[in-house]
Amino acid sequence: MELENLLSYLFRWIHIFAGVIWIGILYYFNFVQTEFFKVTDAATKSAVISKLVPRALWWFRYGALLTFISGLALAGYLASAVNFYIMIGMLMGTLMFLNVWLIIWPAQKIVIASTDAVIGGGEADPAAAGALARAGLASRTNTLFSIPMLFFMGASAHLGGAGRLPISMEDGVGSLAQIICIAIILGLQFNAMKGKQGPMTSVVGVIHCGIALGAVLLVVMQLL
Repeated sequence: MELENLLSYLFRWIHIFAGVIWIGILYYFNFVQTEFFKVTDAATKSAVISKLVPRALWWFRYGALLTFISGLALAGYLASAVNFYIMIGMLMGTLMFLNVWLIIWPAQKIVIASTDAVIGGGEADPAAAGALARAGLASRTNTLFSIPMLFFMGASAHLGGAGRLPISMEDGVGSLAQIICIAIILGLQFNAMKGKQGPMTSVVGVIHCGIALGAVLLVVMQLL
């Protein structure tokens, strides 16, 4: 057993393990907790935000951090194997990581602090409603990205087609496909920061949007 082979496998295992924690909690927030909040009473919702959400967010954000760091290490070991599929998956994964630490977590801290203040007999923070909306949009966008991200991460090793070709910006046709895919993803990321949930408001809607995004990106990769 070669040391380099062992290290690359360990980074892959850590990447998968941390990713399961991160994406699992992301789906819990979006598919379970958000829907529960829609039908529960205010007192129960406040208790969940105060006691459960901070614990879940700890695993959520550090799962994201470990997934990102191990992914960078793995990419370094497998640089020669990086293709169009994995490049797109890495881009979405990186944006998801940044959304966790730069949008979702800062906004959720405001919401949690406001809830704790109310539970303690104080006043709610007027900024909490806006913070909750920002966190919700970024979380829905991460769910949207996660569906094609997981697809293309797997496709990098198991799916044929143009996406398996090495990345080369010197090829005019390949460059066009890359530019279009990146532009679509960055446009959705801009919406995550400044836009609205739109069809992502419902669980079914965000799943459909994620599948549609993956299909569009795949078609662009194969045909351009």
